[in-house]
Amino acid sequence: MPDHDLAHVLAAVGPRLRALRRERDTTLAALSERTGISPSTLSRLESGQRKPTLELLLPLAREYGVRLHELVGAPATGDPRVHPSPVTRDGHVFVPLTGRLGGLRAYKRILPAGRPGTGRPAQRAHEGYGWLYVLSGTLRLALAEHDLLLGAGEAAEFDTRTPHGFENAGQEPVELLHLYGPQGERIRTRNGPADGA
Repeated sequence: MPDHDLAHVLAAVGPRLRALRRERDTTLAALSERTGISPSTLSRLESGQRKPTLELLLPLAREYGVRLHELVGAPATGDPRVHPSPVTRDGHVFVPLTGRLGGLRAYKRILPAGRPGTGRPAQRAHEGYGWLYVLSGTLRLALAEHDLLLGAGEAAEFDTRTPHGFENAGQEPVELLHLYGPQGERIRTRNGPADGA
């Protein structure tokens, strides 16, 4: 790999690490406790002031549940398939359907069967825009003051700066497609054939 390409790949590692940490909604201190890497080293890695090494990247890849090549942005091999590594957080299984950090990200999420929650789901707000499509089960979506039940085949879209939260509202697992994009990014649909088709 030419030196300028290597420098470009290494420079992109920090933003990927920061995006993963924010996506997991964790702090440098909490990440430090789980990986054994000091908060100052983690901060310097994310800002690009520290060169990423295998000794630092391997524990981070393990903690985030991603492959090492996803952290370093390994060059494409020409194979378009995504090789998802499911991650479990708060009892929910996340199966990434997109292989790159940044831009629009897609996940299949599985919310386990169990007793429906009591009260409304906990809500949080953050930058971005979200879309949900329920594949099976019944999903309870709390969106600001709205409380909605979504069944198979139903979808919702919302600005994630609006407080939101969701949970399984039934006795069977809920499977859904969850798309998340940066603020201002929207899904574009085509109503008919393109011109000249």
